[in-house]
Amino acid sequence: MEQKITSLKRTARVTGLLYLIMILTSVYAHVYVPLQIFVKGDAVATTRNILANEFLFRTCIVVSLIETIIFLFLVLNLYQLFKGVNNHLARLMVALVAVQIPVAFVLGTLKLTSLLILKNELSFTVPPSELPNLAMLFLETTRNGNTILALSGGLWLFPFGLLVYKSRFIPRIFGVLLVSAGTGYIAGSLLSMLLPGYTQPQVLPFIFFGVGEISIVLWLLIKGAKDYVSIEVIAETKTTIRPSIVKIKEYTE
Repeated sequence: MEQKITSLKRTARVTGLLYLIMILTSVYAHVYVPLQIFVKGDAVATTRNILANEFLFRTCIVVSLIETIIFLFLVLNLYQLFKGVNNHLARLMVALVAVQIPVAFVLGTLKLTSLLILKNELSFTVPPSELPNLAMLFLETTRNGNTILALSGGLWLFPFGLLVYKSRFIPRIFGVLLVSAGTGYIAGSLLSMLLPGYTQPQVLPFIFFGVGEISIVLWLLIKGAKDYVSIEVIAETKTTIRPSIVKIKEYTE
């Protein structure tokens, strides 16, 4: 039993570390670099910044792909952590993340293509004066793709939040916060698609992100798991126990 609790805590902390790395890469690729390069409503200035900061733009693409790969490993760790709580919800969580992976790689390809267009390194004939507009078309497609991707990004937090709520080895409040964050992401994405003139306040995503996801990351890193373990998790020990939630003595690593 002690080994099972120790393994649960270790998995939780590794999951928290992966989540933290994903957050850092996400902030770099989707916040820091765009603030340095993109000029709203000015395609010429944006394309000029891309060419002047080509390496920075390329790092944005690479880091974004690294973020996607870490996201996949993160959800697989979450599956290991929560499959004993509710296997159907855990599988749904993995599926909602898995559908995002190829989309993210396509968006990365579009970003790289926009750079190659600006450098006129693709084998098609386009007047030089049209290159910025064509590159911005690819970049706008990427932006719109990220808006749609935010929809899936919100959906996966629902099974994740429910699993946290049901687990009893993580405080239920974090499950509520995750579901709230998912609702906020979905609402913002839908409003952007349904209302052409809608401009989402920049602070809102950070509120949902900070309250919902940062909080669970800190808990996983610092605490790992509480001294409550579901019967499904313990069942692997082949011990006959009543099908309920039991409290056992907390073991430290």
